[in-house]
Amino acid sequence: MAAVVVAASACASRPPTIRVLPPRPAPGPEAAAPTAEAARPASGEYAAGSAIARTAETLLGLPYREGGALPDGFDCSGLVTYVFARHGIAVPRDVRRQASAGSPIDRRDIAPGDLVFFATTGSGPTHVGIVTGGGRFIHAPKSGDVVRIESMSASYWASRFVAARRID
Repeated sequence: MAAVVVAASACASRPPTIRVLPPRPAPGPEAAAPTAEAARPASGEYAAGSAIARTAETLLGLPYREGGALPDGFDCSGLVTYVFARHGIAVPRDVRRQASAGSPIDRRDIAPGDLVFFATTGSGPTHVGIVTGGGRFIHAPKSGDVVRIESMSASYWASRFVAARRID
């Protein structure tokens, strides 16, 4: 059981490893520019949110790595830091500081690109993900797993939801 606690709490406890990467190459033709209708944010969204969510989705399937903040492996807060940096937005590296960044968002107003926080080990935020829309979020869950999308309404996540923040 102790190993599970250590793995689950990795996002909140590991100091950052900072390395600067060159920008990622532009996506191929299959990622053509969205139509004007698709590019227009829905009510409650902010301009960069959809782009941030799309960037996060390009990282699906990459491995979890404790303390990781690069495509060779991410922890939850490292994934957030990396994705936002790709959009020129600096965010703190650890979960608890990310949970204080930006502006609080009411649960009813959560939109793509917002951060959602969960208490997975004790009280307060210990895990973070990026909202992709449709009640789903992308995150780096735990050791031995990969970056993936999950539903915020799944009983595990719904019972551990702490807060949502918008970084603008």
